[in-house]
Amino acid sequence: MDSTVFSRLQFAFTIGYHYLFPQLTMGLALLLVVLKTLYLWRKDERYNTSARFWAKIFGVTFVMGVVTGIPMEFQFGTNWARFSIFAGELIAQTLAMEGAFAFFLESAFLGVFLFGEQLFGQKMHWFSAVMLWLGTWASGGFIIASNAWMQHPVGYAATPDGRLHITNYWAVLLNPWIIAQYMHTMSGAVLTGAFFMTGLGAYYVLAQRHSDYGKIFLNVGIVAGLIASIIQLYPSGDMAGSQVAQHQPAKLAAMEGLFYTEKGAGIVILGQPNTATSTLDNPIIVPNVLSFLTYRRWTAEVKGINAFPADQRPDQIELLYYSYHIMVGLGTFFIAIMGFAALLLWRKWLFKSKWMLWIIMLATPFPFIANTAGWFTAELGRQPWVVFGMLHTIDGSSTNVSSGNVLFTLLGFMGMYLLLGLLYVIMMVGEALRGPTASEKKQQEETEEQMDQYA
Repeated sequence: MDSTVFSRLQFAFTIGYHYLFPQLTMGLALLLVVLKTLYLWRKDERYNTSARFWAKIFGVTFVMGVVTGIPMEFQFGTNWARFSIFAGELIAQTLAMEGAFAFFLESAFLGVFLFGEQLFGQKMHWFSAVMLWLGTWASGGFIIASNAWMQHPVGYAATPDGRLHITNYWAVLLNPWIIAQYMHTMSGAVLTGAFFMTGLGAYYVLAQRHSDYGKIFLNVGIVAGLIASIIQLYPSGDMAGSQVAQHQPAKLAAMEGLFYTEKGAGIVILGQPNTATSTLDNPIIVPNVLSFLTYRRWTAEVKGINAFPADQRPDQIELLYYSYHIMVGLGTFFIAIMGFAALLLWRKWLFKSKWMLWIIMLATPFPFIANTAGWFTAELGRQPWVVFGMLHTIDGSSTNVSSGNVLFTLLGFMGMYLLLGLLYVIMMVGEALRGPTASEKKQQEETEEQMDQYA
């Protein structure tokens, strides 16, 4: 295996691990605003205590995201030097904006939200939650703008030395590829936050510990999760599929395991792609649906993988196919779980339905899997290009870094991230066992101390 393959593996591992944390913070950021708003509206201290509790979860997760995100930026220089030379002027703009604007906003108001409630008052505390949410989602927006440019390059001009020069900042920031990708990513993040919140809420209700807070978590999380799961399907999922069909048809064919061009192509429910024979083994297919979903005509022609030159096809068809189907399959289950939970909640049966609470609790990790599979689908489908249609991935890697060097650092990252992951799990389990009332007692002690000082 050459260094390019190992560099791809290293980046896949580091970004896949890193994204476990931002997807949770981006989802929780919105839910913090909801909890704080409910507190100001209903004057129920339990909502405020819930907001403080989830803010601590957010803070620890935010730190983990920062720590695991830093190494990825260095990889542009160490492992992907030729890509950085070719398109660095464009990619650096959005990455720099993320750090200078969004990250600064996010980290500053996180500090205010965690430590400024007594000093600034409730209205400022609510405002800091809103700004934290906006900063967190702006950070995701700038990162998505970078990725969207790699998927659909715009706003550039080529220089005589073969590099790309940015000619239109707004074209890059308002790339049409961003709209569907941003909606899909943010709704996926809300799903992660919602399932994380409802999973812990279900545990509290089942264990009969902190039950009042568990019911609040379930109420807020189920409503947010149902809305987000529907947005995942439509309009964001539909828009993303239409974009892929229009601009990356080889990716669409590989996602669906469609090897030969068909009119009235069916959508694959189940099957195993066999690249050696260009067939789909043991398929379960619903006829004509793929043609309708992509081109809005039941008999529309959909190009197959073999219709494209070998150097323009995704090079990991099986992994791309399975990643896509894991994402779509889990997304369908999310709608069913949240929809049925919302029905039980509306009929006031949820808190007595232990079987449903168990389903909600056990489903907690699955949005992490679905979101990771979604990003694998996006990135594997862009191959063999690092900048779609312009620079092949093999031409973007560094030439003076050996496969041994990359493998050594990859193993180092795996070991370091394993220790960080264990530490994070221990902290999260400990915080969950202490429960929201621990933060309430601490808040009361701090208030009493301040009153004593004033006295």
